[in-house]
Amino acid sequence: MYRLLILAVALERLAELVVSRRNSAWSREHGGTEFGARHYPVMVTLHTGLLAGCLVEVVALRRRFVPALGRPMLVAVLAAQTLRWWCIGTLGRQWNTRVIVVPGASRVTNGPYRCLPHPNYVAVVVEGVALPLVHTAWITALSFSILNAVLLRTRIKVENAALARLT
Repeated sequence: MYRLLILAVALERLAELVVSRRNSAWSREHGGTEFGARHYPVMVTLHTGLLAGCLVEVVALRRRFVPALGRPMLVAVLAAQTLRWWCIGTLGRQWNTRVIVVPGASRVTNGPYRCLPHPNYVAVVVEGVALPLVHTAWITALSFSILNAVLLRTRIKVENAALARLT
């Protein structure tokens, strides 16, 4: 069942990429400028590594499913996915996996953005911990979390600078 969960998350990521490519094309057609392109391949590699690490650690180290940990972590994964798609829906065409600013676009302050400046990253952090821990892959959870914290530090700095151009 865990493999099916990882497959479902991988398929969800592919759906995100479809939406992202469509929105990126729209943004560029409307004069959008990309920021932080250098860190994008690192982000793709890290997120791919999360999915691979979940599977490899569970199989190679024979991690057991612990219901008292796995069930709450599954709920957290589902909550993270819900938050992610709420963010995508709220941002509409302005959402994509890259940082692209369209001239004249206004900053979105509704939906989850009422409460947090970067709610999608909350979803990423929660998923990065919870997805591996559904099946006790704690090395993957820890490794991803540390590397993701470093990446998010750069990503949020780039995104905040890009968003400052909107105001």
